[in-house]
Amino acid sequence: MLLSNAFRGVGGLALASLLAEEGRLVMADDLPRTKDEDATSLRQPHFVSQAKHCIFFFMIGGPSHIDLFDPKPILIKHHGELIPEAIAKDANFAFVHKESARLQGSPFQFRRHGQAGIELSELLPNLGRCVDDMTLIRTMHTDSFNHRPGQILMNTGFSRLGRPSVGSWLQYGLGSPSRDLPGYVVLRSGKKLDGGSTNWSSGFLPAIHQGVAFRREGPPILNIDNPEGLSEAAHRHSLDAIKKLNEIRRTDTGDDEIAARIANYELAFRMQSAAPELCDLSRESEFTQRAYGINREDEEERNFSKNCLLARRLVERGVRFVNIYLSDWDAHENLIDNHTRLCKVADQPIAALLQDLKLRGMLESTLVVWAGEFGRTPVGENRNQGSDISGRDHHPTAFTTWMAGGGVKSGSVVGQTDELGWKVVSDPVHVNDFHATLLHLFGLDHKRLVYRYQGRDFRLTDVGGNVIEKILA
Repeated sequence: MLLSNAFRGVGGLALASLLAEEGRLVMADDLPRTKDEDATSLRQPHFVSQAKHCIFFFMIGGPSHIDLFDPKPILIKHHGELIPEAIAKDANFAFVHKESARLQGSPFQFRRHGQAGIELSELLPNLGRCVDDMTLIRTMHTDSFNHRPGQILMNTGFSRLGRPSVGSWLQYGLGSPSRDLPGYVVLRSGKKLDGGSTNWSSGFLPAIHQGVAFRREGPPILNIDNPEGLSEAAHRHSLDAIKKLNEIRRTDTGDDEIAARIANYELAFRMQSAAPELCDLSRESEFTQRAYGINREDEEERNFSKNCLLARRLVERGVRFVNIYLSDWDAHENLIDNHTRLCKVADQPIAALLQDLKLRGMLESTLVVWAGEFGRTPVGENRNQGSDISGRDHHPTAFTTWMAGGGVKSGSVVGQTDELGWKVVSDPVHVNDFHATLLHLFGLDHKRLVYRYQGRDFRLTDVGGNVIEKILA
């Protein structure tokens, strides 16, 4: 009974690496890639790079590129016309009836911003002030037009379950500089997430590389605090005893997953001191709190603002990868209200984060990413065949993501879509290309970052992927 309970531990939390004095500095390709004890070592990248940390915003549901980032005046001019036959004959939709589909221009105005003169929707005035630090990729395309596989593909490089997330691959390749916090943290806003925790899973990588989802209220992780009446000394004594039992079991079975459990116990013990200070946002100046909007009246806006400020505090403390999820952009109807509301949630705090990182000298080493699983169609969704067509269908053929900081070219746009925003005209960027470029910004060659599983070498970019040179500074 004692042995059985000892092995459960807080391993289920899949907290991240123990580093520094507990490991040794090694090159990324020097270690056997199947041992958890090796996973605790801080590793050198394949080559010198600027990016050391990543804050990855994932906009769940598929935000509309033609209403936010990719202005299409010709589409507005032909608003209400039947979809051209040249497009209709090869088009695939999730819900649109092709024979009666009509073009739908954006109801939002676009304005030029910054020295680069990049056009953004009127819904994003604060991000507009940051465009000179950003690269917009207007020619993303993906392989799935359904949410769950699309989200999993964008987060893991593969559309089916079981693959490690990009954050897990990054921590696997480099380790984490943070000693007292997980190397990979997940923050969530909104309710819907089709892919669930699969999006931050470690897949077949050692469990120590899995993302740790922080809670919105109370302690960031359940059961992180000691039970009432348990002193720190008594807790330390019990951990030492459990560690001995785990080591006995590991010797008996040869199960290297037990190393991750031991590491997770120790990290959780250290987090008891680090987490309260991390989450105490009152330590920030009034100016900073106001800039992020953490005291906004709306609860959804307030929660997202807190997540953005917490992300900066996490990377300050060495956390390698922070995911921030916001739902739900799935505007099959009433897109105007949906996107207006969510842009109000996201625009101010994301812009404040970019400006804050820049003022602190952290943007050069912190890659900030904004992405969704796909875009939305340039035609109105007409599945109900009514006259009130106010939304758009899923659109994997062309959509926009952006990056800032971390070695990304400033104030630029990569690629061009056609005059309707329907398909890519130049510089296509597949999800695998996107991931290859992200790894490159961290000094990792996506073809060399591999893990042997079930007799073959796997990588984040599967069997594809090319670094997009135009994104690099």
